[in-house]
Amino acid sequence: MSQSKAPASIFSIAVIVAALGYFVDIYDLLLFGIIRIPSLKDIGLSEQEILIDGELILTWQMWGLLIGGIIWGVMGDKKGRLSVLFGSIVLYSIANIANGFVQTVDQYKLIRFVAGIGLAGELGAGITLVSELTAKEKRGIATSMVAGIGLTGAVVAFVMKENFSWRICYFIGGGLGLVLLILRISVFESGMFHETKKQKHIQRGNLLMFFTNGDRFKRYITGILIGLPTWFVIGVLVTFSSEFGKQMGITEKIDPGKSIMFAYVAISLGDVIIGFVSQWLKSRKKALFLFYAITAIFMILYFTIQWNGSAMRMYWICAGLGFGTGFWAIFVTMGAEQFGTNIRATAATTIPNMVRGMLAIFILPLFQWLRNVTGDYYTGGWIAAIIIMLIGTTAIFLSRETFGKDLNYVE
Repeated sequence: MSQSKAPASIFSIAVIVAALGYFVDIYDLLLFGIIRIPSLKDIGLSEQEILIDGELILTWQMWGLLIGGIIWGVMGDKKGRLSVLFGSIVLYSIANIANGFVQTVDQYKLIRFVAGIGLAGELGAGITLVSELTAKEKRGIATSMVAGIGLTGAVVAFVMKENFSWRICYFIGGGLGLVLLILRISVFESGMFHETKKQKHIQRGNLLMFFTNGDRFKRYITGILIGLPTWFVIGVLVTFSSEFGKQMGITEKIDPGKSIMFAYVAISLGDVIIGFVSQWLKSRKKALFLFYAITAIFMILYFTIQWNGSAMRMYWICAGLGFGTGFWAIFVTMGAEQFGTNIRATAATTIPNMVRGMLAIFILPLFQWLRNVTGDYYTGGWIAAIIIMLIGTTAIFLSRETFGKDLNYVE
């Protein structure tokens, strides 16, 4: 691939292809949450087993994302951003096709783990490439367009679930990924990466660099912690909205797939809007604080006004939570902007996947521990929400402002 000669527009082929790649990524990433109940019921699990094994399968997928984030991030800085975009999509497309054939929980866990490894590469490499190809004045808008368009993959996943069997939904996801490979051929590699690659003395893709310098370590850790509320909202409050609804006396059946669809329509909208808000405020951090405040308001509503409520109220509150956590694009962009070209893909790919992995390592275990200690599913949920929001807010305070930063440098 030749390199790009001039900054790309926010509607360039790189932005469009990255957005479509993220669209397929989100479809496949969230498909299990959407079809969790019918798929596990179909392979013979009881209602209690669906809850326990559902959390377990989700945990395996998140471990795959965590490990995959490291693999693809290092490869993105060593071999190039495009190598990740091609390799990751091949892996998760094949895994999702295989997922359509599972017959046992153990098979389900293994294939979601492999799919997680593949899914880990898409967003970070795409955001890194778009950030390096787009003029710094428009970078936030371009990456928000990628996320905004990409996140509608959750809506399509729900529509597929409503019209096809869960196995066909997995086949569709795998097929979409393989079709996307054809579009990838037209995308240029980053010029910044090419220039850094020529300088043989510069270390590229060295994960240890995040831990050998105090300032760099602080940038990396705060970058990860800022994203925690997103996956607490999606991985706990939205995915298990039916379980929370029962705890709060909602007698109507709540479809978690519909909760995810409502949340992601709003997340998609929020991700586009936050790009323009950040542009208007000339600040990434101020935009983050605003969307954190929206998230906090809807968390309060989630735990206070739903007693003996309705399924539709749950869906709309999930939408509000989704809009508030629609800062994913800016959060990942900040991760890319915090570091030099030689470890930028490693940062932009590992940071969001560390957050996803934190669902398995920290968020779900915290929630499970709190509900065991308090003896109550509902109480464990709201205490976990407070802890997660306090951690994230502190991380924003400690992070650097990166709006308009020139990215043509190395660590």
